[in-house]
Amino acid sequence: MAQEEERLRVLTGDRPTGKLHLGHYIGSLKARVELQDKYDCFFIIADLHALTTRPKKQDILRMRENIREMVLDYLAVGIDPEKSTIFVQSAVPGTYELNLIFEMLVTLPRLTRLPTIKDMARAANIDEDKLPFGLVGYPVLQAADILLPRAHLVPVGRDNLAHVELTRQIARRFNRYYGEVFPLPQALVPDVEVLPGIDGEAKMSKSRGNAILLSDDPETVRQKVMKIKTSPRRPEEPGDPESSIPLLYHRLFNPDRDEVAELWERYKRGGISDKEIKERLAVALNRFLDPIRERRAYYARKAEIVEDILQEGTRKMRRVAQETMEMVWEAMGMYGAELARRIASS
Repeated sequence: MAQEEERLRVLTGDRPTGKLHLGHYIGSLKARVELQDKYDCFFIIADLHALTTRPKKQDILRMRENIREMVLDYLAVGIDPEKSTIFVQSAVPGTYELNLIFEMLVTLPRLTRLPTIKDMARAANIDEDKLPFGLVGYPVLQAADILLPRAHLVPVGRDNLAHVELTRQIARRFNRYYGEVFPLPQALVPDVEVLPGIDGEAKMSKSRGNAILLSDDPETVRQKVMKIKTSPRRPEEPGDPESSIPLLYHRLFNPDRDEVAELWERYKRGGISDKEIKERLAVALNRFLDPIRERRAYYARKAEIVEDILQEGTRKMRRVAQETMEMVWEAMGMYGAELARRIASS
C-alpha cells in the first residue's frame, strides 16, 4: 500500500509469546482496528524483545508458530494488512543499527531507574544481580522500534509511559547532536479497563493460565467462564455489581445492553446467583467470539496467507528503515556509511 505522507504514523505491537486473549482485545486490539482507518499503522511482531527473557533455542523455534498464531488473531479481529503494515522485528537490519546508536545516547542509571525493568525481571524469575544486558537495554530497543519508522504516535498502557518519555529524550538528544531527523512521538493512552483473569488476578495473562483465548472453542470458553472467581454470597443477597468479575465481562463483551442492565439490577438488589450470571456470560462471550473464530478458521485454511502478509509488511518496513538509516548516517557524518555506499555502487 502506498505511503500516505499526510497521515501520522503509529507504531505498536506484541511479543510473539502465543495466542492472544480477551485482555489483549480490550487493551489494544480493538483500538488498533479503529486506528488503522485514521493513521498509517505499523504493527511490530517483536521477536527480538522476546529474547530478553526467552533466549533458549527451543523458545526461538517456538516463536515461529507463535508468530503465525498471532497474525491469525490479528486478522480474526479485523486488522487489515491492506491498511496496516505487519512486520517481524528481527528481519529489519535497521533495527540493530539504530539500537546500537541509541545505546550511546542514554546512561545506565537512567535505564535502571525504570520500574518496568524490575517488573519484567520478577516476571521472568531473574534476580536483579543477574539481569541480562539486553533486558536492561530493552527500552532502548523499544526506542529504535518507535523511531525507525519515524512514528508520531505510540499506543501504550500507563505502565509504559516512561518508555515513551525515554524515546522522546533519545530523539531530542540525537536531533540536538546531529540535526533534525526524528519526530518526538506522543503516547496514546487508551481509556480502557484492565481485564482481570478468571482467577480474580488483576490482569488476564497467558503465563498465569487465567486467560480466555480469542481462539478458544465454545466448550472451552464455557468451562473457563464457570471457573471465574466470585465472592462468596447467597443468590438472594444484594451485591455490588462493580466487584463482580462476571458482570464486568458482561459489560465489556455482551452486546445485549438490556440483558446487562437486567443482570446488573438483579445483582444489586439480590435475587440472582453467580452461576446464572456465568451461564449467561458463556452464551454472550461465545456470541461475541463466533465471528472472530470463523474469520480465524478461514485464514488458517489458507496456509500461505500469513507468510505473504509478513513478507509484504516486512518488505515495506525494510524500505522505510533504509530511508531512516540513510537520514541518520548522513546527519551523523559517519565515514563508514559513506564507504559502504561506495563499495555497494562499485
